[in-house]
Amino acid sequence: MTETASMIRKYRDTYARVPRTGLIQKTFGLWMCLDAWRADGLPQDVDLNEFFQFDPPGQFELWQLGWCEAQFFPQFETKVLEERGETEIVQDHAGRRLLCFKGKRQGFMPEYVGHPVTDRKSFEEQVLWRMDPATPERLAAIDATLDAARQAEAAGMMISQRIIGCYMYLRSLMGPEEVLYAFYDDPELIHRCLQGWFRLADAVTARYQQAVTFDEVFFAEDICYNHGPLISPEMIREFLFPYYQQLLANIRSRQRDRSRHLYVQLDTDGDCRPVIELYRDGIGCEVFSPLEVASGCDPVELGRKYPELVFQGGFDKRILAAGRDAIDREVDRIFPVMYERGGYVPTCDHGVPSEVNWRDYLHFRRRCLEFR
Repeated sequence: MTETASMIRKYRDTYARVPRTGLIQKTFGLWMCLDAWRADGLPQDVDLNEFFQFDPPGQFELWQLGWCEAQFFPQFETKVLEERGETEIVQDHAGRRLLCFKGKRQGFMPEYVGHPVTDRKSFEEQVLWRMDPATPERLAAIDATLDAARQAEAAGMMISQRIIGCYMYLRSLMGPEEVLYAFYDDPELIHRCLQGWFRLADAVTARYQQAVTFDEVFFAEDICYNHGPLISPEMIREFLFPYYQQLLANIRSRQRDRSRHLYVQLDTDGDCRPVIELYRDGIGCEVFSPLEVASGCDPVELGRKYPELVFQGGFDKRILAAGRDAIDREVDRIFPVMYERGGYVPTCDHGVPSEVNWRDYLHFRRRCLEFR
């Protein structure tokens, strides 16, 4: 079996929760730490995939439906709106107004001072037309990936459609505080925005499905914080689930290969424990990520409680920063159990922070390879 075929089989067996499947070797992300690591001696020109021995991909990802922000065509113009000494107010591609340090718009959490949607009029004038499924640029971007998607499917790779989740989408339009008020003060606006989300998601997935069968639909939802869901289970059922349920029903009805199992993955963030059964039973979620350890999500505990589910994440980034002995203890606690169970992808519980020494991270990666 070739390396690529072996990797594809590992992905499919992991999703099927086959016991003693070698753990997928991947990272949540190294974007926060690379500058510090290179300043500390990590070779500048090193191939990170080779150096840390990450697996080649076993999935082919389909995009054009956003992730942390709604997918606009055209995007808002990125421009400086106001200068404030060492800081500036910037309009970003999603129409948000951000307070940033001058010359540093990436790699830190800005202060959000405004969002494009405040009422139905602003949604329709500023946003809705940017979500037209038939925009020529959008269609061209989709069609440009179809040949590669067909080839990936023919090779056996899992086809994963990535979509900004309903709650993440609403938050990107209105802001994290404002959207919470809107659920109470203007529920019609919430539904109008979600109708736009559904119309675009349904049209884009339908176009992709003319070429390939989906193995996974992955929603970037970020519905939780460190004490549980950001809105109540009742509000999730009332506002979000009808759109998810209809989209997934439509996707399933369009599958070219009806025998293919469709996995639904949810990126929850925070303490996902109160919503696992809600999303499992409500929209058929079988894969949850990234298991935030600081919020109480332990992969061993959840793996035992939910043997039917797949989990990704759950390795504490604070332990990665605590040195090799701490890393070894946590590897020895989690990996043998989850290797025997199956259905686990070991990654840091978010992007690797700069506080982690790259030599310690390399040690962590070598420990991961023991369960390859």
